[in-house]
Amino acid sequence: MTLEKDAVLKNSDNRLLEQAAQVLEERRKLGLEGLTGDLAFIMIQTEADRHEAAAAELLRYTGHDLVDAFVCGEEKTFVLRHPASADILVRTGRPGPNPFAEINSHPKSAHLPNTRLETLVFHCRDIEAYRDAQLERGVQFLTDEIQEWGPCRFLQSRPSPYTGNSVGVVEFLGDTGRYRGDACADLPSSLSKPETPWAKAVSTLDHIATRVRAEHRDPAILEYMGLTNYSFAFAIYVPELNSITNVARCGTARFAQVFTSGISVSGSGEGEGPTEAFVRNYGARVHHMAFLTEQIGEMDPALRRDGLEFLSDLVGSEEDGIRQSFSAPSPNTLLVNEYIQRFGDFDGFFTQKNVTLLTEASGRQ
Repeated sequence: MTLEKDAVLKNSDNRLLEQAAQVLEERRKLGLEGLTGDLAFIMIQTEADRHEAAAAELLRYTGHDLVDAFVCGEEKTFVLRHPASADILVRTGRPGPNPFAEINSHPKSAHLPNTRLETLVFHCRDIEAYRDAQLERGVQFLTDEIQEWGPCRFLQSRPSPYTGNSVGVVEFLGDTGRYRGDACADLPSSLSKPETPWAKAVSTLDHIATRVRAEHRDPAILEYMGLTNYSFAFAIYVPELNSITNVARCGTARFAQVFTSGISVSGSGEGEGPTEAFVRNYGARVHHMAFLTEQIGEMDPALRRDGLEFLSDLVGSEEDGIRQSFSAPSPNTLLVNEYIQRFGDFDGFFTQKNVTLLTEASGRQ
């Protein structure tokens, strides 16, 4: 979807829901429904000189622990894990050209040309069937063949023109969560999980939020639905900030995917808002990773005293059913950490008030 000069686009759920129904029908016809499941791991790529620092800050400010560190050729990987969550693979030293290079080149991201949360990887029960069905849909992958990692098999789509993200699938052949092949060696490192008062209070990777241009809102969500078993769930509109927060869910999966876009955009650029400004400055990319927490009221000030900077105050309340905050973006990954606690029988994913306040806070980046 492209805009002619001075043309005006205004997103609506009605149009998206019609197209989403078509994607769901295509998934059923091609045998894709139920073939993939919950998020298995994410891959964050960094600059070589920031690799260890990026892993260190994730160890410090999340509940994930270091469970493996290995090198294959020139590529180095730290594996971070929480038992109730998707893994985080922090990598550097990619062999060959960077397929994300062009989309990393924006005013506030170009200084880190190899850095981004690149790939969301989902469990797959039959990777050959997945590949064949996606090829029939016209999907292009980064490799012609399924990659054999030893303990698992892996396949990854080309970076999306709408989100800048890649979607991967993994089929584990033995124990879930083993990634290093026989040719890999130990990566010497002094990294370890520091003892902090909040370490046990931060748990699951609850959701990841990708920011996209207003005109790419529908194509981004539909593309994601076609590559995964996720479906569009709902959207929260914040008209005063020209922003929509869109949520995709997959049955009982613990992980949710969020897409944030502008509501409308004109060729003149008027009424841009913080979401569209982020994409202009950083490109379409993951804005934040949200981690479920317990005792957020005590944890939030402790993180601030430790030196973690924040874009927002702690918003929401126990009476609202939810409390959240946004950290400042990491200098090593450009990612924001969101901390989120839901209380009691809260049956929503977000509240309108919290979404508005956090969207406004992100305009400070």
